[in-house]
Amino acid sequence: MRRRIARALIGPLVMAAAGGVIPLAAAAPVAADSVVIGGFPVDVSQSPWTVALSSRDRFGGTRAGQFCGGVAIGRTAVLTAAHCLSGEAVGAPPTPDLKVITGRTDLLSQQGKEVSVRGTWVNPHYDSTTNAGDFAVLTLAESLPQSAVIPMARAGDPAYSPGMSATVYGWGDTTGTGAYAHSLYAAPLHILPDAECKKAYPGGGEGTYLPQSMLCAGETAGGRDACQGDSGGPLVAQGRLIGLVSWGSGCGRAGSPGVYTRVSEVVRALSRAHTKAPRPSSGES
Repeated sequence: MRRRIARALIGPLVMAAAGGVIPLAAAAPVAADSVVIGGFPVDVSQSPWTVALSSRDRFGGTRAGQFCGGVAIGRTAVLTAAHCLSGEAVGAPPTPDLKVITGRTDLLSQQGKEVSVRGTWVNPHYDSTTNAGDFAVLTLAESLPQSAVIPMARAGDPAYSPGMSATVYGWGDTTGTGAYAHSLYAAPLHILPDAECKKAYPGGGEGTYLPQSMLCAGETAGGRDACQGDSGGPLVAQGRLIGLVSWGSGCGRAGSPGVYTRVSEVVRALSRAHTKAPRPSSGES
């Protein structure tokens, strides 16, 4: 039976297995697992807000320590998945070498820069059982250029409409079979109706789709998707951020679309939160 899988690399070793990608604990670090199935290579200049989360201490230097994705929503604010900052992923407290890699297409190059993280804020209402509210904010020690910041789509934005074309970005395995990529890839997807998402994930072992805090995207026939290691990365439509890679059942399977944190709920939650989390920029209504 397939099972719900959050799409971060948890622990230094992962193994692709029939029916899913199963995280394993091991002493020897290797690269983060599969990312962006059925995609194509892109230069980071086409999506300058897309960043990689890195910890060489926990994940080794094979791919610059990359283990999750993220997206710049402010000059010193990066949004990512809450489960990327779990104790299993970055330790508790988070590893002091946690960095955000920005402006880099190829993880093995010296392009762009690696920016230290000054602080972390995890949504206090995140439910690790359902993955509802799966978002967190990293505060950077240095400012990014304004051109590297993407606006966030609010509730009612037409970018959320079923059938809308969208793109997901990330680094990693481009096939789901261990073909590790070290350059940025993108995959074109379509936003799917809530009814189709609920049918795919009605509850039980494969997970429960909750439309208020989630959206799903993919293709009816499968073949294009995000996957493990891509958590926290951006889903973009009409130039605005609409989703964060969160979870799914397998990768690129027909009838099992990828599930994303709904960014309109992030905007609402951050506006309510009385914390020091940076105020995000917002897209048009």
